[in-house]
Amino acid sequence: MGALRHGYITGTGVFLPGAPVGNDAMEDHLGRIAGRDSLFGKKALRWNGVESRHYAMAPDGSVAHTLAEMSANAVRAALDAAGLERRALSMLATAATQGDYLVPGHGSAVHAELGPGALEVASFQSVCGSSLMAAKAAWLSVRAGEHDVAAACAGEFSSRWFRPHFYEGTALVDAKGRVRAEADFLRFTLSDGAGAIVIEPKPRPGSLKIDFIDIVSLADRFDPCMWAGASVETRADMKTAWSHAGPRAAHEAGAVALLQDFELLKRVIRAWVGAYLQKVDEGRIVPAEVDHCLVHYSAKSLRAEIVSLLEDTAGMIPEEKWFSVLRERGNVGSASIWLMLDALVKSGRVRPGEKILCVVPESGRALVGFMMLEAV
Repeated sequence: MGALRHGYITGTGVFLPGAPVGNDAMEDHLGRIAGRDSLFGKKALRWNGVESRHYAMAPDGSVAHTLAEMSANAVRAALDAAGLERRALSMLATAATQGDYLVPGHGSAVHAELGPGALEVASFQSVCGSSLMAAKAAWLSVRAGEHDVAAACAGEFSSRWFRPHFYEGTALVDAKGRVRAEADFLRFTLSDGAGAIVIEPKPRPGSLKIDFIDIVSLADRFDPCMWAGASVETRADMKTAWSHAGPRAAHEAGAVALLQDFELLKRVIRAWVGAYLQKVDEGRIVPAEVDHCLVHYSAKSLRAEIVSLLEDTAGMIPEEKWFSVLRERGNVGSASIWLMLDALVKSGRVRPGEKILCVVPESGRALVGFMMLEAV
């Protein structure tokens, strides 16, 4: 076997469905649970700092774009940015919190949308960190010499989880029509879209060399923090998961909706920071060498919490080096890191030789991913 090759991001692409939806229009778009205004929505919006986002589902419930279609559109945009045609692509790694199907994998659905031409596919299903799982698979396939053009895409169709009928008639809504905070918060936080990168073994003008992608799972330390498929009380016991109870019973128990444990999230944040500081201690990440820092955080208050934990440590990267599109594009889960990278690349701020650190925390059952890039 020959020496490993380098891998370069030669193109980035994004697809966001429809027109931006502002905060005042959110509940009209998603629908009101039990016909009531949310008790938690305004607080969630203050907490997350998002001012506009995009949805692939219309207020009447009709679907403008499937997740596979959004993901395929992002791949096409990344190929265009690299100056490549569809037939050049030979490996596709996909990421999503939940694909359009339960079975088969999301990779097959995206390939079908991309159209004719054989591909190797890989499907990664997690939460936000699945983006870097897919990127690592694509990168390693190029490094090993198995493929000369690989794409990694990540996308979310979160709004389909947030229609009122996901909650009404379930244990998540009390007799007065009030929704549990574990469910209601995410309705005002997550939105739809997709992003993609193309990786090749040789650079093109404006390329980014991938120095490393590290993914650290913390699942041995925490119960699920963001999940769907189990009730709030029994989420750590997988024998009680929705598939064992059956879909109707699971729905009534509130075990099908997407949920978040806020108290546990506070502990998970500290674990993310601990994993980052370990990378710093090991010399894997040298903060002084980082020129641009892209951290995927779901809310501006979460960013403030991370900064407060880092500011008195040797791991702190000055906030003026941080870059985000959360306010204007929303939290698009696994796609968020590619939305940020695409915007940074197209902003003209990156100079040859500069280093870009991408950090993707995932509450899920707790993991965090790191990717270091160097502009060539």
